[in-house]
Amino acid sequence: MSNNLQTSAGAAVDPVTVEIIRNGLYAVTEEMKTNLTRTAYNLIIYEALDFTVGLFTKEGDTVSIGLGLPMFIRGMSETVKAKIRHFGYDNIKPGDILVTNDAYTTGSHLNHFTFTMPVYHEGRLEGFTCCMAHWLDVGGTLGNVTTDIFSEGIQIPLLKYQSEGIVNQDLVDIIAMNVRLPERALGDLRAQITAVTTGERRYLELLQRYGAEAVNGSIRQIMDASEAVARKNTLSIPDGVYEAESFMDDDGLEIGKRIPIRVKVIVQGDEMTVDLSEVSKQVRGFYNSGFTTGIACAQVAYKCLTTPTDYPVNDGSFRSLKVVMPMGTVISAERPYPMRVWMTFPMTVIDTIFKALAPAIPDRSIAGHHADLVFPNIHGISPEDGRLFIVGIGPLGGGWGAKSREDGVSVTVCINDGDTHNSPTEQLEAKYPVLVEKYAIRQDSGGAGRYRGGLGAEMIVQALSPFTVTTRIDRVHCKPWGLEGGGDAAGNGLAVRHKGEWKTDHPNAKIFNVRLERGDAYKMLSGGGGGFGNPLDRELDLVARDVREGYVSASVAREVYRVALDEKGRVDPQATAALRSQQGRATC
Repeated sequence: MSNNLQTSAGAAVDPVTVEIIRNGLYAVTEEMKTNLTRTAYNLIIYEALDFTVGLFTKEGDTVSIGLGLPMFIRGMSETVKAKIRHFGYDNIKPGDILVTNDAYTTGSHLNHFTFTMPVYHEGRLEGFTCCMAHWLDVGGTLGNVTTDIFSEGIQIPLLKYQSEGIVNQDLVDIIAMNVRLPERALGDLRAQITAVTTGERRYLELLQRYGAEAVNGSIRQIMDASEAVARKNTLSIPDGVYEAESFMDDDGLEIGKRIPIRVKVIVQGDEMTVDLSEVSKQVRGFYNSGFTTGIACAQVAYKCLTTPTDYPVNDGSFRSLKVVMPMGTVISAERPYPMRVWMTFPMTVIDTIFKALAPAIPDRSIAGHHADLVFPNIHGISPEDGRLFIVGIGPLGGGWGAKSREDGVSVTVCINDGDTHNSPTEQLEAKYPVLVEKYAIRQDSGGAGRYRGGLGAEMIVQALSPFTVTTRIDRVHCKPWGLEGGGDAAGNGLAVRHKGEWKTDHPNAKIFNVRLERGDAYKMLSGGGGGFGNPLDRELDLVARDVREGYVSASVAREVYRVALDEKGRVDPQATAALRSQQGRATC
């Protein structure tokens, strides 16, 4: 590839300018993120970072995304394109801000409001800024299983929040009347407006400083370079057809009925096709997501495998990827199927893509991970002011799968949510009537192997005044898998304490509107990551270290790894040799 790119006007963009603009674009989205978190009202935005901001070309292609949620990688771009199709270029003016939370456009749930602002330079449309962020409440039923979109909250079609600088106050009033916490919802709305206007202002400064031709030419070169890297790394994957299957526990309605996730990956030269045709049909429960999320599953997996460190994230990375996916699946649901817990099944879809490719690229593969946000929603009346409170506590963080040369990472947010964070205990206890009794690594939760899977966590939250708790956790029974002889990890889990007694025999980890009185508590358990390779091939000193650190119990060290330890927690070579000779070599 040439170091210089010819713009449409024929002028060359020198490499130094391209790199300055590359970093400038990245800086714009970082400042958008910063201003959003500084002005948002709810923990889920300013602490958990459940949002994404981005810059887009005038056609709606992704230029730079400030990750929050990797799964927004497709949703925002397709939403921008939907807005362009709906309004038409002639009806998108300077000072407009376009909005929607339509689940079937964004691919996610109604809680994700998406605001988009055009960027005009010298009278010409040059691009868009966009912000998608999670609102804590959008109306609808609270804490129940939904079976259609109409019960999940207010639906805002493709509208103008602002026309040439004039706010549509009627729309604001409609939103305020349909949510339970209007002051917080409108506070987060204003924070999102701050994000997109920040992006518009900074993007315009780049255009003014370097000119539209240089900026647009640099963007094309950046995308071409990302494409070249993706194609080169795809070539390193052997040609072939690779398939894998996994399952989800259930859809929350038909308890115990497993939901199949089947994928096919076709590699031919420098292109990859991810065929999601055999993913389960859309379900009655609320675990569906829209087609943009289905595409995002393939794109997130593909980027992890081919261009994981290529920034800013842009659409050039995906030109060599094709996605086959019919409508009407759990990751391409159609109206009016429910979408509230849209993010859960896609985590396993991504994992299953990695699983399919494991035989082809074992050195770049990763075992299964806990694949759930593992968080509850709680609501009640605050004893401080007598007002309704609603909060999601989490995500808990769990174990990631091991790789061929390293242990899995422990207590880390699932792949869908990437850069999101958990809820700080101090913030939770200061703002809500809860006491975090325990938040600790979950011993023995990682799959055994030559390389051990990452560990999950255990969190116990006590009610200091009555509240209601709802959980929607999956992958309790369908546990994270190991690779190359590695063991499966512990699945996710749940328990509830009433009057000092723990109930642990729930059929899954989905409970709805369970009332907790003062002193009652719930326990969240996140799963671990699968192991990689035979556990008997793990270095003995690493097993001993894991026991000393509390990651692995002495009984698992003895029974699974077949390592005997002395009273000081060090490897006992003679006892270990005897143990292994007695029981022989086993596979996991």
